[in-house]
Amino acid sequence: MHKNQLVFFNTLTRKKEKFNPINPGKIRMYTCGPTVYDYAHIGNFRAFIFEDLVKRWLEYLGFEVFHVMNITDVDDKTIKRSKKQKISFKKFTNFYTKAFFEDLESLNIKLANCYPRATEHIPEMVDLIESLLSKGFAYKSKEKSFYFSIRKFDKYGKLSKIKIDKLKLGKRIKADEYEKDQVQDFVLWKAWVAKDGEVFWETKLGKGRPGWHIECSAMSMKYLGKTFDIHCGGVDNIFPHHENEIAQSEAATGQKFVNYWLHNEHLLVEGCKMSKKMGNYYTLRDLIKKDIDPKAIRLLLLSTHYRAQLNFTFEGLESASRAIERLRNFLRRLQETDGQSCNKEIEKKIEIVKKDFCDALNDDLNVSVMLAVLFDFIREINNLLDENLIRREDAEKIIDVMKGFDSVLGIIGDLDKCSLPKEAEILIKEREEARKNKNWSKSDKIRKKLKNMGIILEDTPHGIRWYLKKS
Repeated sequence: MHKNQLVFFNTLTRKKEKFNPINPGKIRMYTCGPTVYDYAHIGNFRAFIFEDLVKRWLEYLGFEVFHVMNITDVDDKTIKRSKKQKISFKKFTNFYTKAFFEDLESLNIKLANCYPRATEHIPEMVDLIESLLSKGFAYKSKEKSFYFSIRKFDKYGKLSKIKIDKLKLGKRIKADEYEKDQVQDFVLWKAWVAKDGEVFWETKLGKGRPGWHIECSAMSMKYLGKTFDIHCGGVDNIFPHHENEIAQSEAATGQKFVNYWLHNEHLLVEGCKMSKKMGNYYTLRDLIKKDIDPKAIRLLLLSTHYRAQLNFTFEGLESASRAIERLRNFLRRLQETDGQSCNKEIEKKIEIVKKDFCDALNDDLNVSVMLAVLFDFIREINNLLDENLIRREDAEKIIDVMKGFDSVLGIIGDLDKCSLPKEAEILIKEREEARKNKNWSKSDKIRKKLKNMGIILEDTPHGIRWYLKKS
């Protein structure tokens, strides 16, 4: 289904490219997962939902996607935070790993095929470092740590476009994360120091632990091969993390590491950079405590093109919530329609919306155009429903199309939840009887009771219409 028209903006080349997988029909995809030292915040989830959209769209097109997402359960942050909280390292990281999976479920993010943990792949990392040593790309320092020599890899900077010969180079840097102007040899293996406490492994490289960057290279290549199709992440990962992944992976194998690099832009909150100092820092759990529907959070986070900054606002959450209500009520109307007239234009409208939906997402996941297409279609069909011009069989076809669209969006959920509760059905029938008997007082009382249940009634020339509203 329109596979051949799919294009992505490749960060590596800085241009849109037609997508051609290594193996026809099958895609190998790696996405940078969480560092499990705290609850993930909404900026993290913008990336995870963007990656979920990539995967869902590929699957909609008929591709078989093998998706790997790592769990960074050993790095500077996890060690420092677990010591600060005086919790054993393993118990600490297990707690936040479990929380991450609970959040994925809340946001209806599809699970990856594989979630390798860094702590369970130390041998693979050691082997990769030994390969780099044997080929002259790595060296051992006096303090017995191992570093990658970026001068030895002549393609360093090809992802971030950094020109290392024009920058002042330091000797080396041991921290997992550092600034863009710190172009230095980066650590592969950190020799144990007292502040690491219980976190170390005895290996052929000595007592210590891996650097952050080597983790992703070792795990991605183990499960996806030396060269794979897609690597995703936030723009903050381009340098140094993804640049270093490319350098160490290609230096070790002599082969291209990844064909397509996809990166999402930053998230703002109410127009400002998110920070705890600004008071605009939110985890998913913070928002759920405010009684915000996770589906609305999901819709807002995916509603702006992934390469544009997204401004996360509470007004935007309200709009997203109303949009989801509109979708659910549309499906409810389709489930209940009993129109008899044959509308020969329905098939044509269905084909047009499917094509336009595909064209939008095939164009580097243009969600803005896709959502406009979707809601224009809903408006057209609602107009026909108002005139009682949608037959039962046509309604079923439209519902099937909407189910397909929601397999990509993941925001509507179980269609059974669009149906009317049994108690409400009884009340609506009682109200109809009261209206026939001109018992307006009883009719109004029932309407108010239904409203309190989150059901809004509308009397139309074609009969009663009802809408599900948030309570």
